[in-house]
Amino acid sequence: MKHSTTNQRTRHGRGPARRVGRTLALVLPVVLVLSGTLAVTRVNWSGNPSNSVLTASEATSSDVSTRAVSRAPQDVLRDKLLLELQEKNPGVALTHLQEAVNGRPSLAKHCVSIARALGRAAVRAYGPTRAQSFARPVCDTSFSSGVAATHF
Repeated sequence: MKHSTTNQRTRHGRGPARRVGRTLALVLPVVLVLSGTLAVTRVNWSGNPSNSVLTASEATSSDVSTRAVSRAPQDVLRDKLLLELQEKNPGVALTHLQEAVNGRPSLAKHCVSIARALGRAAVRAYGPTRAQSFARPVCDTSFSSGVAATHF
């Protein structure tokens, strides 16, 4: 009889190892989150080796404007094409979008979002009917979906 009582206690896991395990399960995630948060705040995000820690309150507008200059290629292309759409017409911008994607295949994954932005801008500049007349099969008719999304 005594043997079965011992087996039940062990089987249900009420021993000291079970208590330690539960304690670790509760404390360990808290410790990991806090240590990760502290590590992120100590990283030199400024890119300036002389300043090892930069807090948000220490960032100046000149730091922010310097970092804003280096932009992703797809953002530069989108802005250039939107300006071209205003100065010339959406057809020219779409042609240059297709040429840019052909020349730099890495831009292909951004083609849809750029073409939609061009479609929305074309509606604002030319109205929905005239904007749709510039539609071409660039990026799987994303320009047209940008026109339609703005119109409806």
